[in-house]
Amino acid sequence: MPELPEVETMRRDLAPLLRGRRIRRVRVHHDDLILGGLSARSFSRAVLGRAFGDADRRAKYLLFPLHAAEGIDGPVEQLMRVQVRMTGRFALASERPDSPEFRHPGLDLELDDGRTLFYDDVRRLGGFDLLTPEAWKARADALGPEPLGRTFTAARLARIVAPLRAPIKNTLLDQRRVAGVGNIYASEALYRAGIDPRRPAGSLDTEEVRRLHRAVRAVLREALESAGTTLRDYRAVNGRSGSFQTRLDVYQREGVGCPGCARPISRIVQAGRSSFFCAGCQS
Repeated sequence: MPELPEVETMRRDLAPLLRGRRIRRVRVHHDDLILGGLSARSFSRAVLGRAFGDADRRAKYLLFPLHAAEGIDGPVEQLMRVQVRMTGRFALASERPDSPEFRHPGLDLELDDGRTLFYDDVRRLGGFDLLTPEAWKARADALGPEPLGRTFTAARLARIVAPLRAPIKNTLLDQRRVAGVGNIYASEALYRAGIDPRRPAGSLDTEEVRRLHRAVRAVLREALESAGTTLRDYRAVNGRSGSFQTRLDVYQREGVGCPGCARPISRIVQAGRSSFFCAGCQS
């Protein structure tokens, strides 16, 4: 499932291309991609004629401010929130891409410059909904800090983990604690920090928290520089692949020798997710 680096890569790809463009036509291919209790018809009517503002991201959500008739100098009437989840992907072109990666149309937004924003989702796990700025703020406030933001300090991470008995891996995946980290980057950060994913979060000492804080930020930054991790489904806009998969130390490397000590990488299941770690380096 796309995590912070993948969703942020999509945002960076789309933001300059969509800013100021107005939606002229909407086609919803599958009604179940419209979330939040809206019908496909209601969604289409609500976004028709609106202009895209500056695309944003919070945690694993893409956010598109939609402005009224005055254009992007006017107020934001609503936010179109997108969850791409496992197989969602975008293309922006005059015609639907003729490739296997875009053969499962989900939603098309035709723009005023003749191009169309195509959303494709083979498993239809993602979706779109509309929120007022006030409703979105309430939901955003319930999420944890952005791990690449200035407020995510080692001291703040220490306060987050201190009272918790849950495993540290599960804590990193909890979007109420830290926003945007998922299975890949939690595994990689814990490996770099030398921390067993099964450790109770509150058992980490000051130095371990500092190592983990540095590792989380470093892994996310490096993945973002690589346009994310493409293992199977993820693609950035117009089918571009990420390349961070070539730099993974433990994720999906069960049985492969650890880069640090050559001991085979182990795999366990935590909260329904696979965790990969080195029992030697992460003792």
